[in-house]
Amino acid sequence: MTLHLLKLCVGADSIGDLEGWIAERLAAKRAAGERKPEQMHTTRMAPKRLAELLDGGSMYWVIKGQIAARQEILDVRPFTDAAGISRCNIVLEPKVVALLPRPHRPFQGWRYLKNHEAPKDLAAGAGALAQMPETLRRELSELGLL
Repeated sequence: MTLHLLKLCVGADSIGDLEGWIAERLAAKRAAGERKPEQMHTTRMAPKRLAELLDGGSMYWVIKGQIAARQEILDVRPFTDAAGISRCNIVLEPKVVALLPRPHRPFQGWRYLKNHEAPKDLAAGAGALAQMPETLRRELSELGLL
């Protein structure tokens, strides 16, 4: 059964900000000589339910108080850093998928998100809504009109 992770996207004001950050990080890795750069998110705690996450799970990003985007989880790699602290690299598909926005309060760390609770992709039957600018979708969602 597929399971997802929910995480705050700190520092991003929009999906475009997240996409720009990913592009910059991958470009820096290529410039540093990496042949196949991967986009990774490092976290302190390693998820325990790996099989469910790797069965089509995604990282769902909360941007400015709304679940707004997701990235497919490709791998989860626990490691110990130079200071001896256990950490985890979550390898993500660099492609960001916009979602039908849904409000969500801030929290620390990450949370599991069950498949049936996850917001739908914006492109999946959204019609004209998918063509709407992100800022307008956000405002409509905040007003409870989406």
